[in-house]
Amino acid sequence: MNIKVLSGNANLYSTKRLVEAAKKRGHEVEVIDHAKCDIVIEKKKPCIYYKGHVVEGTDAIIPRIGASVTFYGTAVVRQFEMMRVFTTTESQALVRSRDKLRSLQVLSRAGLGLPKTVFTNYSRNTEDVIKHVGGAPLIIKLLEGTQGLGVVLAETKNAAESVLEAFNGLQARVIVQEFIKEAGGADIRAFIVDGQVVGAMKRQGKEGEFRSNLHRGGSASVIDLTDEEENAAIKAARVMGLGVAGVDMLQSARGPLILEVNSSPGLEGIEAATGKDIAKSIIRFIERSI
Repeated sequence: MNIKVLSGNANLYSTKRLVEAAKKRGHEVEVIDHAKCDIVIEKKKPCIYYKGHVVEGTDAIIPRIGASVTFYGTAVVRQFEMMRVFTTTESQALVRSRDKLRSLQVLSRAGLGLPKTVFTNYSRNTEDVIKHVGGAPLIIKLLEGTQGLGVVLAETKNAAESVLEAFNGLQARVIVQEFIKEAGGADIRAFIVDGQVVGAMKRQGKEGEFRSNLHRGGSASVIDLTDEEENAAIKAARVMGLGVAGVDMLQSARGPLILEVNSSPGLEGIEAATGKDIAKSIIRFIERSI
């Protein structure tokens, strides 16, 4: 098969691993920068140009779309779909996953556990917002934040009001979530491929840090999911329409709580923690689907 990895950087760990896994299984594979593709929209003849040449003969794509280029990256994925090319992440699912508020609404409708979340339209009534999530401490997140950026722990009511007023003054859209104390600064990342958990790790924030992101100095270790956690992760990926997903969860006294469903989860942390060949699982997903 001819596989294209849509990635802005061919030297990223995840991109390199996908190329390596595809080649090892006998496929032709090429990395193309989706941000440098030209989309030609024409009746019955949709096509894509890359570096002056028509992209032809592609059987499948693996989108690795960065958050900063979601709009254009999604348009490129959609164009490949119009060309009848299989994608491991469908365009609509990609758009849905990047909208944090919409994602939480979709997950809530499916009956999945979530931290209590409040969203308002730049409300000046910060006291009620704080009260709705059970008071301080609480978490304030920028809707556009990634990798732990734009996430604040407000430990007191006064701190929460100050942060909310500052974000509102900047017209930055935020969500407010309850703080799950019993999680102890750790979360779980379950990696889903084609409706199955292919790897899971527990990420622990460094001392004094409530965010568990590996980019922020957190550590990761392999974990055996409970049946409840595994079922929640699989269901979350399914209702979001994602064939490949990283589902982030908190362990709480009331069961697993979904934090986020990531449509372009990195491979480095999960492969290092579990010792599993996640890239191979993604290539096998393509093989089963075509």
